[in-house]
Amino acid sequence: MIHQLKSLEEFKKQFDKLNKKSKRIVYDKIQLIKQNSYRYKRLNTKYISKLFRVRLNIQSKETRLIYVIIEPNIILICFLDRKKDYKDWKKYLKKIKSEVN
Repeated sequence: MIHQLKSLEEFKKQFDKLNKKSKRIVYDKIQLIKQNSYRYKRLNTKYISKLFRVRLNIQSKETRLIYVIIEPNIILICFLDRKKDYKDWKKYLKKIKSEVN
């Protein structure tokens, strides 16, 4: 099945702040997600069942790209700093319903 790729406003803002090299890294990962959306590690949450993360090293920081699969869409949610240990991701999940619908 071919998924449509969408992104939240927060992801777009974060992506725009990246340098050219980092944008290329993210773009390549997104292409891999489009080929096989279930290839990366699933995050366990009681809110959403198909939530995934991609490990990235952007500008010498351990970063995670968080995305969710809501058929037939792949929604890019945000970048999370690994140092904060996923503390911010719940606030991004609440934004999914409002921006997707």
